[in-house]
Amino acid sequence: MPAFKRTAVTLLAAGAVVGTTLATAATASAAASYHCKTSSSPTFDDPSYNGPDSDNWSFDVKLCAKRSGGYIYTTATVYWDGPYSSGTNNHFTFNKARFHLQTKKSVRGTDPVVAYANYTGLERALENSSATGNGSYQTGTIKTKATAASYLADGYIQLDWSGDGKDYKAPIHFTASPTV
Repeated sequence: MPAFKRTAVTLLAAGAVVGTTLATAATASAAASYHCKTSSSPTFDDPSYNGPDSDNWSFDVKLCAKRSGGYIYTTATVYWDGPYSSGTNNHFTFNKARFHLQTKKSVRGTDPVVAYANYTGLERALENSSATGNGSYQTGTIKTKATAASYLADGYIQLDWSGDGKDYKAPIHFTASPTV
């Protein structure tokens, strides 16, 4: 192979390796830039079920925030350990269930909400848990224009149990993400 072609092939191969390395590093950097906090709830009893099988639910929520390209991104993942019985783990468990995700500006005192979204897909996910009653649900991502201030992700679960004749119960709160 002529020296010019050999040099060109070598440069193309080197460029491909460098390009792949930079792309991988950029992807890893973006993935690692979320700052997250996981916290747990107490156990909640299904008020409409009084049978012999398990009917308790407990939740863990991972709230995450990151700053990138002049924006704040917030997201949450809900994990649960619910009842294992098909008699209490079906599409009749909840009338409604949602995760209320908030992007908050970190200030002294009460942090103001700058953006929020309700993720009602939580109901379907809860009612389609595994045979052992476990599962998880990932919310979407809120993208908010950033200023020089610090921001965080916060949120809560609201459940409306079927058969209890009431609407959403009091929110189930979790620990907010670290600030970004």
